[in-house]
Amino acid sequence: MNPQRRATYALIALSVATFCYVTTEVLPIGLLTLIAPDLGRSQSVTGLLVTGYALVVMIFAVPLTRVTRRVPRRPLLTAALALFAVTTTISALATSYEVLLAARLLSAAINGVFWAVVFPTAISMFPSNVRGRVVARLSIGNALGPVVGVPLCTWLGGVAGWRSAFASMALLALVTCIAVAVLLPNIKMQESDGDTGAMPDRHRFVVLLIATILAVTGAMGAFTYMTVFLLDVSGFVAASLGLLLFVQGSFGVVGTWGVGRVLDRFPLGVVLGLLGLNAFAMLGLYAVGASKVLTIPLLAIAGMSFSSLIAGIQHRIMLVAPSTTDMASAGLSVAFNFGLATGSFIGAGLLAWAGVRVIPLFGGLLIAAALALLICDEMILKRRRSNETLRSDPDLQPLGHLATHA
Repeated sequence: MNPQRRATYALIALSVATFCYVTTEVLPIGLLTLIAPDLGRSQSVTGLLVTGYALVVMIFAVPLTRVTRRVPRRPLLTAALALFAVTTTISALATSYEVLLAARLLSAAINGVFWAVVFPTAISMFPSNVRGRVVARLSIGNALGPVVGVPLCTWLGGVAGWRSAFASMALLALVTCIAVAVLLPNIKMQESDGDTGAMPDRHRFVVLLIATILAVTGAMGAFTYMTVFLLDVSGFVAASLGLLLFVQGSFGVVGTWGVGRVLDRFPLGVVLGLLGLNAFAMLGLYAVGASKVLTIPLLAIAGMSFSSLIAGIQHRIMLVAPSTTDMASAGLSVAFNFGLATGSFIGAGLLAWAGVRVIPLFGGLLIAAALALLICDEMILKRRRSNETLRSDPDLQPLGHLATHA
């Protein structure tokens, strides 16, 4: 097979793998009302299947990635997908809450390693000048998970039982595992330019992680309770929620596809622009969310900008990675899951204390804070480096300074 065509097929297989992981991670939310009574647990306890998943990813992503750094990527990703298929099969066969929870937590431990390795592996198969496009194409699987995977599996669970939804994802994961094992080149660490950051900068890396936590906390706090907002504030009927969430998700897919065309040329500009759009959409929902006509385009902008932002941040993280890109990606996975858990928790508190209308305001302000942090940090760094250049080159010193010494 032609190497370029094989790399393209391998990228598609990896994108399907990300679809499997994203869909299965949040699947219990869509199946909550089916799993809880079947296993004899309350809905709040059953919700821990998602919260516990995020916590385990946060705990194990970095150490497991460090332990597996010397494992070639093809067997590592193949093993991760095989274990994912096994744990998802156990979830489908679980007859008790304890077994289901244990399977979910084991799957979460594997999750961190997968996300740490999948993006560096993808970019290693293509020239360095199209890394942004590759990251965006791979991220389409992420974007399709909430808009296609979760609704389809929720529908399947309602028709054939919640276990059938997990079984279908286990089967897809198994097929994807075989495809990855066949198509992926056997690349070892340090064999590709994609293993290290193109512009390593520890300071920018840390600041970007902090901005990610702020942005994801704000966005997920709002998105978690968006259906409540659309019902109680915007006044939509329950029957229209599916279509509205489809609009949000489909624009996310389109945005992720489109951002790949400019990400390589403007890696920082794309991140800043998408943060600005997302903050605008969230604050707009707070301001005019009672209007159905204005809510729909704002919802589309929110979905488009956030899904695209994930690709933009992932690309930027790998550019400024101070060490290896897999460890940087593991750190991003921790930051993202921390923001997800924190946003949902704070959103629940705001819902009980102040009502759902203020949640987009909370989200918009945090996203705006992330934008301000990145802009201010870049301005400070540029000014600092400009001053260092002036001090190191006498020919660039101000004329007054030279006259004084004369």
